[in-house]
Amino acid sequence: MDLIYSLIDFVLHIDDHLIQIVNDYKYWTYLILFLIIFVETGVVVMPFLPGDSLLFAAGMLAAQPNELNVWLLIALLLVAAIAGDSLNYSIGKNFGMRITKFKLFGKQMVTDAQIEKTHSFYEKYGSKTIVIARFVPIVRTLAPFVGGIGRMNYGTFITYNVVGAILWVVGLTLAGYFLGNIPFIRDNFSQVVLIIIVLSVLPIVYEVVKEKFFNKKEA
Repeated sequence: MDLIYSLIDFVLHIDDHLIQIVNDYKYWTYLILFLIIFVETGVVVMPFLPGDSLLFAAGMLAAQPNELNVWLLIALLLVAAIAGDSLNYSIGKNFGMRITKFKLFGKQMVTDAQIEKTHSFYEKYGSKTIVIARFVPIVRTLAPFVGGIGRMNYGTFITYNVVGAILWVVGLTLAGYFLGNIPFIRDNFSQVVLIIIVLSVLPIVYEVVKEKFFNKKEA
């Protein structure tokens, strides 16, 4: 439980934590942010790491004088996001369902429900899932993995991987860079992070509600 509370605190106060990381580690901050995005997108059992909120907060911090260079930040995080999805695709292709049976402390790290939900995204959006999933927590981490399991054509995968990474990393980082210094957003950053998280999970909520209620009515 302590780990969960620490993670929630990190996400909700990510701006404060990033400032502390910059103060403590200086230029190593680039590597730390690179690794977080790489692991969040590239390791199928780590979908709980911050993604959207981290990019927005990093962009906001880059707007501060003498902090991070926004263009270097974007370049590094683009590489991290593309390489992460590529790794996840390879894991899915080479190890497949064996990974879904992996357990930590007796709990299945990748649940059948998560896999099924990602499959439903593929059924609805096809290969574009790789792009759309960039903006949906959990699905973002599982989509390339499931694509690997399904042996999606790698040329198609890498094309959507790169397009999705550009839209996700550049869009959210620059949003933080240009909007983060607006007094209302800066002074209410925790609430803004919550809004980002809620907007990110809305597609999942919509699919669950649709499946539970509307599909039952049709049946």
